[in-house]
Amino acid sequence: MGESPADLVAPRPVLSHEVIHAGKVFDLVGDVVDLGESQVLREYVAHPGAVAVIALDDDDQVLLLSQYRHPVRSVLWEPPAGLRDVPDEELVLAAARELAEEADLVAGAWWRLVDFYTTPGGSDERIRIFLARDLRPVADGDRFTRTDEEAAMVPQWVPLDDAVDAALSGRLHSPTAVTGVLAAAAARARGWSTLEPA
Repeated sequence: MGESPADLVAPRPVLSHEVIHAGKVFDLVGDVVDLGESQVLREYVAHPGAVAVIALDDDDQVLLLSQYRHPVRSVLWEPPAGLRDVPDEELVLAAARELAEEADLVAGAWWRLVDFYTTPGGSDERIRIFLARDLRPVADGDRFTRTDEEAAMVPQWVPLDDAVDAALSGRLHSPTAVTGVLAAAAARARGWSTLEPA
């Protein structure tokens, strides 16, 4: 039996790079890439990356938030999450900021849960999901004022096993929710031994 598979960072030479469209949050770019046997044009979304938080309370309930996502014309249940849009901000600090802003929560314990690319054939977006525990509310005077789609978010605490059932039955479609709750359940099944301190 061979070794366990592991992704390998192995960039190919980029012969040219063009910003096709500069957007507010991310850009559409085109690279001419030398694959050795051929040169190909690959267009993709250049994305700043994001973080997400699986917040678990003392009863192993996970916090999910409903949020309208216009590209898919749906209200999705998602964990607190957000863009890496503060220059040089550590990932765990970005996650803590998003947890406070979107869920009015502060966590006393943080671990790296899982990393993934959302759509590696069409975007370079990478998301790190953290597990947060030892939760307490943000003080009333320090709460963030949510706007736009975030203003309508509804929080719901869901038993982790029920969230896993929702992911496996196709009732959840957000990649951070599906990946996060399955990763949390797998980590719990291993006695949390796979977690890395943040």
